Amino acid sequence: MIMSKFVIRTVSSGIKFDLKAGNGQVIATSEVYTTEAACRGGIASIRKNAPAAGVEDQTVKNYASVSHPKFELYEDKGGQYRFRLKATNGQIIAVSEGYTAKASCLNGIESVQKNAADAQIVEEA
Repeated sequence: MIMSKFVIRTVSSGIKFDLKAGNGQVIATSEVYTTEAACRGGIASIRKNAPAAGVEDQTVKNYASVSHPKFELYEDKGGQYRFRLKATNGQIIAVSEGYTAKASCLNGIESVQKNAADAQIVEEA
């Protein structure tokens, strides 16, 4: 079985990671960190927070607030569904790409919850 992985890479403004599913699709992306150590700290935070995180569905009227850690499911200005993973301190530690269907976005959240803990860490040149 192909495992998911955190891919650390350098970008012009610093270092970031993508959590990729076994099929190679990006399911979550980090903020840009200034150091590799901070980036690896972000990965550790996802491993700790994602499995325990509830889902706050902000696409429904009068949605129930969920305590941190949590995934916030929301609709962006372009009508696409996205999620943010927030740590226990309320900081955003990962975001998703846009999904056209809410169900696909929920599958993305489930994939992060399932795969983050065991995902290997690889560095991209």
